[in-house]
Amino acid sequence: MPVLVPTSLADAVAAAGAAPDALLLAGGTDLMVEINERHRTLPWDDGSVIALNRVPELSSWTLDRRAGSLRLGAAVRWAELESEPLRDLVPALAEAARTVGSPQIRNAGTVGGNLATCSPAGDGLPVLAAYEATVDLIAASGRRSMPVAEFMIGVKRTAIRPGELIESVTVPLLDGPQGYSKVGVRNAMVIATASACVATDLPSRSVRIALGSVAPTVIRVPDAELLVQSSVDWTARSLDPELAAAAGAMAAEASRPIDDHRSTAAYRRHAVSVMVRRQLLRAFRGGEA
Repeated sequence: MPVLVPTSLADAVAAAGAAPDALLLAGGTDLMVEINERHRTLPWDDGSVIALNRVPELSSWTLDRRAGSLRLGAAVRWAELESEPLRDLVPALAEAARTVGSPQIRNAGTVGGNLATCSPAGDGLPVLAAYEATVDLIAASGRRSMPVAEFMIGVKRTAIRPGELIESVTVPLLDGPQGYSKVGVRNAMVIATASACVATDLPSRSVRIALGSVAPTVIRVPDAELLVQSSVDWTARSLDPELAAAAGAMAAEASRPIDDHRSTAAYRRHAVSVMVRRQLLRAFRGGEA
């Protein structure tokens, strides 16, 4: 099993093009769990591994104030996202980063790895969906970009093609309250039983609500978003608590959870309703919940 360690983006792209079925390895935090639980095996005899942790272009980020966007390299780690200056630019993503595993995991795991794994419980995915982020892909044949909602096509299934790498994620910067929350079977280092992101943009008077771990992939709740957008007093930045509760109930109704070893579907729906309601009240009633 050859292990390739490119030190530039060009070398990484060439390696992926030469071995389109190679295992791409960034932080390895998801991969090692799958291997330890025997859900996946390493390609010992018939494949190769491309390690991406020494490609500087993938580990950097760029702020474009004029465009109002932040470009995060695929190998930017959670530990950097939860710290200044990134946490001030993308607060909800920073909140999600703080819930990812332990400090050791956050120093290894990457935003691109979270996307590539595409678990419905991935902590960064509801936030990126609410931000309406764009996934930037690169291959020997060229670059292409797509909305994150189109990139996630199913449980641990993405639109990435053989030979492609996730180069970066481009996030439009929002001007308004935003947050992420999740529930699990314990208080720390836990896979989300259900999660929710509420992100607002005051200049466009928009509200985005995205849910994780309650459907085959992350989902938005457009009916609840429209209800809130049409009901908020944007001047006073206030929202009737009953309307916040109604939006939470609509989010719960839109979710499609399952019963499994971590939770029942009924509990997941209830958790979604509570999380969305609380986040809306924090956003529009001065921090009250």
